[in-house]
Amino acid sequence: MRKLQMVLMALAILFCAVPVFAEGGSTAVDLAPIGIGLGMAIAAGLCGLGQGKATASAAESLARNPGARAGIMLFLILGLAFIESLTLFTLATIFAKIK
Repeated sequence: MRKLQMVLMALAILFCAVPVFAEGGSTAVDLAPIGIGLGMAIAAGLCGLGQGKATASAAESLARNPGARAGIMLFLILGLAFIESLTLFTLATIFAKIK
């Protein structure tokens, strides 16, 4: 908890320092590629976490009840497809925003 508090305090200080740098010249910096990379990285990372949790739950439920294999596998594949589609929607949105 202490580490999170220090990170949030550092971010608050950095956000307060931004207006100081705003008065300078007119240098236009394109930050879209950085934002696109961060957005895709977050989407892919969370998609991987979700798929890992779904797969772990399916393996655990198969270990508890091997007779329900067909139903579990059906819902596992359906769930994994929905999870993966979120990342693909993010990728499609990113390509739609790129000029």
